[in-house]
Amino acid sequence: MANAGIQLLGFALAFLGFIGSIASTVMVEWKASSYAGDNIITAQALYEGLWKTCASQSTGQTQCKVYDSLLQLPGIVQGTRGLMLCSILLCFISILVSTVGMRCTTCMAEVPEQKDKVALAGGIIFIFAGLLALVGTSWYGHRIAKEFYDPFTPTNSRYEFGSALYVGWGAACLIMIGGGFLCCNCSSQGSGKSPRYPPSRSADQPGRDYV
Repeated sequence: MANAGIQLLGFALAFLGFIGSIASTVMVEWKASSYAGDNIITAQALYEGLWKTCASQSTGQTQCKVYDSLLQLPGIVQGTRGLMLCSILLCFISILVSTVGMRCTTCMAEVPEQKDKVALAGGIIFIFAGLLALVGTSWYGHRIAKEFYDPFTPTNSRYEFGSALYVGWGAACLIMIGGGFLCCNCSSQGSGKSPRYPPSRSADQPGRDYV
């Protein structure tokens, strides 16, 4: 029952990370306009995401524009899109695989060893999906930091980390931790099996039967 609880905890964490990665991908606040420097503009806040850009006025009005052409997008946006979408797809596949392999489900109950291997495969896929999300968000964040500290970047064109990046980082960590729980539970279960030794017989050592 304890092993099933660890599996369920890992699955819940990975599922929360899966929801977070979806939210991070669709959010527009991947980078937000910076207010550092001499030219501070507080009447308008600019946000850029993977799918559109938004301008928020101080009056509360927000105007958004979807990117017109995929081919005109910067390579960083296209690459991050691909990494995040691949991460979401792998998480969905891993959810299906882990559901079959977890002990709290009745699928493949007649073959527990194969069931544990399926759960292990689901955990590995979760870890790989989390790595993809972590690479995508870190790559995008590195580009923001690089442009921010570039002396040739105009002050009014500098951006800082948006809330979507923090959501993506947190989601990636949850996915990898959940996948790690699934993998560690299976490995500990396999190592916990008592080894089978041949029964010791006193006949093998006849010399000890005599005084």
